[in-house]
Amino acid sequence: MSDRETLGVYDAQADDYEKMMTEEAARDARIVEFIAACPAGAQVLDVGCGPGNYARLMADAGLKVTAIDGSAEMARRADLLPGVSARHGYFEDIDAENAYDGIWASFSLLHAPRADFPGHLARLRRALRPGGVFFIGMKTGTGEGRDDLGRFYTYYTLEELEDHLRTAGLTPAENWTGYGKGLSGQYSGWAVIRADG
Repeated sequence: MSDRETLGVYDAQADDYEKMMTEEAARDARIVEFIAACPAGAQVLDVGCGPGNYARLMADAGLKVTAIDGSAEMARRADLLPGVSARHGYFEDIDAENAYDGIWASFSLLHAPRADFPGHLARLRRALRPGGVFFIGMKTGTGEGRDDLGRFYTYYTLEELEDHLRTAGLTPAENWTGYGKGLSGQYSGWAVIRADG
């Protein structure tokens, strides 16, 4: 994802976003589920890692964490964390094959245009080892647009997301849904899906 306006918001709002995500990650039961689903010492990828709040929890649990973010400032912050190897890059830069036991894509792929989404999922499926686990978080709804901060979003229904995962060769296994407030102060629905490789 290389939408300059979206990435500019994350660069400029890094302090506020990091504060929000520190609180969110600490109470998010999905990261506990993800860590438990990975073997001890697993190689994992955090896609759209932000300042590394989830990556830190993975590393603290003994996972070997690679992380990537389209915001240079977010990637810089994540790379400072012990046990986290983060770099600045985009979804289309992920070219590993059979490299990860788990992939965590928490509310990052929602910034990709709808036309690009299947290709991103296909790349991530190739990067996931057979039997690996994939967690994806997305905002739910329909259409595409920008929030009050100027960030670009694509919205999907839960059923659409599960169909996309199946098409990419992943098997949806469990999901969680809810409704909450984001960095912009706007409320929206969300879904997190665990899929198996």
